[in-house]
Amino acid sequence: MMQLYNFFRSGTSHRLRIALNLKGLDYDYVAVDLRTEEHLGAAFKALNPQGLVPALVDGDLILIQSPAIIEWLEERYPAPPLLPADIDDRARVRALAAVIGCDIHPINNRRILEYLRKTLGCDEAAVLAWCATWIEAGFGALEAMLAADTRRGNFCFGDAPTLADVYLVPQVESARRFKVDLTPFPNILAADRACSELDAFRRAAPGAQPDAGQGGPA
Repeated sequence: MMQLYNFFRSGTSHRLRIALNLKGLDYDYVAVDLRTEEHLGAAFKALNPQGLVPALVDGDLILIQSPAIIEWLEERYPAPPLLPADIDDRARVRALAAVIGCDIHPINNRRILEYLRKTLGCDEAAVLAWCATWIEAGFGALEAMLAADTRRGNFCFGDAPTLADVYLVPQVESARRFKVDLTPFPNILAADRACSELDAFRRAAPGAQPDAGQGGPA
């Protein structure tokens, strides 16, 4: 069985749990506590020299970076698909995911926020303002993209979850944690609601993970 090294509140870990669940794949949950900097220890860095979660181990294969892992899952376990069959539609879904994966999440992840707090001396109000600035900018673009798609169903694309939803739901979770007002983004909220009705998403939620109640806040 695969082993997933992850942290319950990590957005990249969250998206990988969703993808694994949608594919119907079982895995051993291995908690890596970012609060105690376990990810910076020698044991975890032997798996991922970057010291970042998640990492997925399948036999002798060690995979890092959630975009690469999810693409590997899509190729190794193609059913059910996370990408549409049409090449143009695949590009659209990948673009929706990239708005989050490339332009929102990387500048709001834990190590960036810790730099703001510890090195630049920002207080929590400033940190939350930083997060809101980039989430709102990215969500504004994403909302416009969703609104312009006349073929869109309940999800980000069509009537079934895709790679775009895999990326969206953890970012909505983070937005709520950072106290971002989501009312200007009705299409994003509609897709998030549709996903919340699926067991694969519910089981992947941060609060449902075995390490969620351990220790202080992340």
